[in-house]
Amino acid sequence: MRITDLLKSESILLGAQPADKNAAIQQLTDLMEKGGNLTDKAQYMKDVLAREASGTTGLGDGIATPHAKSAGVKAAGLAAMTVPAGMDFESMDGKPSRLFFQIAAPDSANDEHMAILSKLATMIMDADFKEALIAAKSKDEFLKLIDAKEDGKFVAAAAEPVAAAPKADHIQVLAVTACPTGIAHTFMAAESLEQHAKKRGITIKVETNGSGGAKNVLTAEEIAAADAIIVAADKNVAMARFDGKRTVITKVADGINKADELLDKAMSGTAPVYHATGSDEAEGAADTAGESLGRQAYKHLMNGVSHMLPFVVGGGVLIALAFLFDAPEPAASFGSNTPFAKFFMSVGGAAFGFMLPVLAGFISMSIADRPGLAVGFVGGALAGTTGSGFLGALLAGFLGGWIVNLLKKAFSGIPASLDGVKPVLLYPFFGILLMGFISMYIIAPPVSAINAWLTDTLANMDPSARILMGIVVAGMMAIDMGGPINKAAYVTGTGLLASGEYHVMAAVMAGGMVPPLAIALCTTFFKNRFTESEQKAGVVNYVMGMSFITEGAIPFAAGDPIRVIPSCVIGSAVAGALTMAFDCTLRAPHGGIFVVPTIGNPVMYLVAILIGAVVGCAVLSVLKKPLSK
Repeated sequence: MRITDLLKSESILLGAQPADKNAAIQQLTDLMEKGGNLTDKAQYMKDVLAREASGTTGLGDGIATPHAKSAGVKAAGLAAMTVPAGMDFESMDGKPSRLFFQIAAPDSANDEHMAILSKLATMIMDADFKEALIAAKSKDEFLKLIDAKEDGKFVAAAAEPVAAAPKADHIQVLAVTACPTGIAHTFMAAESLEQHAKKRGITIKVETNGSGGAKNVLTAEEIAAADAIIVAADKNVAMARFDGKRTVITKVADGINKADELLDKAMSGTAPVYHATGSDEAEGAADTAGESLGRQAYKHLMNGVSHMLPFVVGGGVLIALAFLFDAPEPAASFGSNTPFAKFFMSVGGAAFGFMLPVLAGFISMSIADRPGLAVGFVGGALAGTTGSGFLGALLAGFLGGWIVNLLKKAFSGIPASLDGVKPVLLYPFFGILLMGFISMYIIAPPVSAINAWLTDTLANMDPSARILMGIVVAGMMAIDMGGPINKAAYVTGTGLLASGEYHVMAAVMAGGMVPPLAIALCTTFFKNRFTESEQKAGVVNYVMGMSFITEGAIPFAAGDPIRVIPSCVIGSAVAGALTMAFDCTLRAPHGGIFVVPTIGNPVMYLVAILIGAVVGCAVLSVLKKPLSK
């Protein structure tokens, strides 16, 4: 049976403008009735809406396929509708739907509507074919296009002539991508923007602020000539250089998942003009006008975390190696009993010791620009010496920035001739003085008590409660895979490392390793759930997972979040629970399988990760149905 045997001319509507989703389904049902396929229109409409309530049939990429098997249908049929302007059909990718095929099958049919749906879905995945259908000027042209595609004779129309390419000194869109760790999100967002711009004939250059520093840096000449700027970042980047330019500011995840929307906004000429309010610090204070307080606080925190991580990871792994290569006796000095181990412990301890000052210093700098750096550093150092630890350093970072901003206002009235004295004398002297007083007499007493209580509680926690803790932190690692929730769990684990609590970090790393491994296993043993390109990408996830790079799972999660994310969360939670049940500990904040020898109970730790990955794979294989051939 051919598709055009089921799709009659009477059941096609071109250039429709439905008001909403229900109106679109109503119009398609009317078309289905005109084709003579229904015996009970009301019953069929009810069944289509019931199917829609169980999960949207908006496939994404502008396509929707509402359908139902119903007692109100006498013969299988199709109805088609184009909405060139697009409409909200609650599609999986959140984009407007422009091409609709509604399917009707009799209640007694042997899943005939699913066979039709599979055939249609395969055909309309061809972007050129889809666009040709949407652009069809008549019903006859629409039907001829479908016949040609089904016969393998469809040829995309020649592209319209385009305007001459911009001059070499005129790049239309400039972009900056940045995430706190700068390992995956930064470069995935850059790649997404570049690929989508290329498809649309838009010239673009993307600066990446990754873990190795800024690459492909935008020049002053390029900025001056550009039509618009896109900043997709979860930490502060140099912004003063964009003063006076139309600038779209958003989170790094939007660069990955909403590249077309960002390009639309940038090229529309309606993006807001950015007005700088501070000096052009590399990662100093940025203009936060229009951002919520929560978003501002997150960016300041991530600015501190991104600078802290190299010290934590480098120092933590060295400390772990000290335990690996040391003699166990005497137990009191384990980690420094041999000269070799003592070397690793000394160097790693020195690096790890910068964790709190760097965290607080760069949070403060993010808020108050360079004058906040010294004040925050001192607050972080005092957090280490007073026992307020990680929580104290967080508070010190934010307080340091606010203190310096208040000092800027307080000294704004002094003569301009003394401006040079402010950053080298007034701000550091009064800022450090105030920070010292607040840290020692206001922050330290309650926060040190909280810190001690938290560490003691975790150390003496009932096993069942400890397992629940493992489930929570490990599950958080898989929810947004490098996003705010993932970072919150990771920062909690590293913060507790500094307090001498090592169980939580073990659960955190296990939870972060499981998502890529679960997807890798699923693409290996359930190949029919994935495309050929996804199967190839799945192999890479073995390496990503074993290296504790959770972001390897992002492309799969972005493509099918409803199935992939719950599967990964369940697998990670299982792994986290098992690490707690097996009493596993981890002194290194990163490293994956490369630091397993330093883990307390390493064999069972690997077992916990393997079980979690298998569980995640099994759940995903159930939720994700085989693809049609």
